Amino acid sequence: MTPPPVASFSAHKNTILGNTVLYGATGGQLFAAGCAGERFAVRNSGALAVVEGVGAHACEYMTGGIVVVLGETGQNFGAGMSAGVAYILDLAGVFPGRCNTELVELQRIHHPDEIDVWRTITQWHGKMTRSRRVAQILAEWSRMQRVFWLVSPRDLSVNGQTTSRTACDYVDAHSYSAELSYK
Repeated sequence: MTPPPVASFSAHKNTILGNTVLYGATGGQLFAAGCAGERFAVRNSGALAVVEGVGAHACEYMTGGIVVVLGETGQNFGAGMSAGVAYILDLAGVFPGRCNTELVELQRIHHPDEIDVWRTITQWHGKMTRSRRVAQILAEWSRMQRVFWLVSPRDLSVNGQTTSRTACDYVDAHSYSAELSYK
């Protein structure tokens, strides 16, 4: 999903998706060059989504999947999140105050495999949407990768198995194609 190529506004500063998009999603991929409204990806259990900002209550009760937010979030991000992962670009340094950390933890991303997978997903977004935001992020990658947060559930055990995963786990498990077609 992308604004028309002749649009003169900055997509990452404008809403392109309404409220409750991906509510209860069980799979698939969504790439949107622009912001999503409130309650984005609530109860997501398997979708891969990349957006350029979200409103309040995003990723509530998420039980799987991957969400990448290449911009600001609203309040109460990740409340009740029990599985899945999210990556948040935090240029202003305000995300920790907007995230509900009752069940999730925030970490900077240091593992090279995790950085590679997350960069690949960001590149997919750029390919699918022609996002100017992605072009800027990739042009300044060494600086930008230091201001992303990884949001993941605290290590919760179910039958002795951990439910916390990384994007590497999902990309491997779901075989997201690096050769996404753009039409």
